Amino acid sequence: MPDLFYERKFNGPVIGIDEAGRGPWAGPVTVTAIWLCPLLHDDLPADIDDSKKIKPLHRASLATHLMASPHRYHTVSINAEQIDELGILQATFAAMIAAVNGLCDQFAAAQMPRPAHALVDGNLLPPDMPLPATSLIKGDSRSVSIAAASIIAKTTRDQLMCDLDTVYPGYGWASNKGYGTKLHQAGLERFGITPHHRKSFKPIRRYMSGLD
Repeated sequence: MPDLFYERKFNGPVIGIDEAGRGPWAGPVTVTAIWLCPLLHDDLPADIDDSKKIKPLHRASLATHLMASPHRYHTVSINAEQIDELGILQATFAAMIAAVNGLCDQFAAAQMPRPAHALVDGNLLPPDMPLPATSLIKGDSRSVSIAAASIIAKTTRDQLMCDLDTVYPGYGWASNKGYGTKLHQAGLERFGITPHHRKSFKPIRRYMSGLD
């Protein structure tokens, strides 16, 4: 289970950053940056964990708890068009930087000290990260702040995909969240691509080449 070991290594506010949606064929990539108020560390839910290990209803309940004041967070989604333009890695980096800047703006507006450090899930950091940062492989299983970010990012993105499913039914996005399931593949065969499909991804490119 994640803990606060890494958060307590630094002097000053420490934020956690994680993404949801790098792998799907459709929809945005979503990043959350979050600061968990130290005064409430002892009151955090004991079952905060990697979002993929938590059932959806409970994950949504945890997200609501974590998004409540005095915790502070900022979530950014980068759409499929931008993913195609930048590439998924650079799009994820752009979302991370925007999420951090948005959270730092909240700190400035509240006249709070600027965050001192960021903990980022994975093994890569954006080259122009606006804060000192540490990457943590499997960070959502090691850092409570990263796990909290993963819960909010996935809950937010899942809801976006459910919303898109009502506009573009037939691809199963409410259940598969844009991943390449059989239902999604059947939707592509029947209805074709949408503006929310990532045309730079190989499966979608292959589908489009088959139409030529």
